[in-house]
Amino acid sequence: MSRKPRIELPGIYHIINRGVEQRVVFKEPADYEHFEELLCFYAKSYNITIHNYCLMSNHYHLLIEIKEENLSKFMRQLNMNYAIYFNKKYKRVGHLWQGRFKSWHVTDEAYFYTLMRYIEQNPLKANVVKNLEAYPYSSYHYFLNDKEIPKCLKDSWIAANYKDDKEAIEAFITTPVDNTQLQELKIASSLIAAPNIDKRPKIEDCQKLFQNINDMKERNKQILKAIEQGFSQHMIAKVLGISQQAVYGVVKRNRK
Repeated sequence: MSRKPRIELPGIYHIINRGVEQRVVFKEPADYEHFEELLCFYAKSYNITIHNYCLMSNHYHLLIEIKEENLSKFMRQLNMNYAIYFNKKYKRVGHLWQGRFKSWHVTDEAYFYTLMRYIEQNPLKANVVKNLEAYPYSSYHYFLNDKEIPKCLKDSWIAANYKDDKEAIEAFITTPVDNTQLQELKIASSLIAAPNIDKRPKIEDCQKLFQNINDMKERNKQILKAIEQGFSQHMIAKVLGISQQAVYGVVKRNRK
């Protein structure tokens, strides 16, 4: 059975990919560095902005922004070329990655800000280092480095907003992430989770669902129907002219 295509709307995506059977995919510094080179090279080739990344021994996190519908092409090149390098170097055959990469379309600003910290704090949570600045294989390492950051990070949110203010960057990234809040924001963001959907929900169809509805109870019922039909909380909020958190509140109350 063929796999259905991913949704690839322009915007920000959180990407996670793991080694097959959770095996190590970065064995020594040269491996991390080669992956970083590939990441920057293909980001430029596909006009993709890298906001944050963190490479761990058996998986990696990316927070990227696409401007065209080319996420799968970008990831295919990145993963395939690194797998060729790794298999040749370590004289192995077979798949390196655990199935298809996982990706989520991030539509909520609060979640975006929290994700930046969550991704960069991975080495600390895994007890790999005691201080984040000591971990060399993440974008945070370059944001704090006195040397010029790589070209592929120059358009990142942190570089654009904090410039060379190292203290502000450190204060932002090291703010603890509340896991409960992270999950709440993840749901509220209504992530379009690179799902297996053939058809993108259209805003015109969503607008039709809410025509001539003035009663709040009826509106809330229609919100739930819209969610069931695949419309995102982000789109519903836009059509109704209310906050996305308000839409999430309706959904949350009716799930209890």
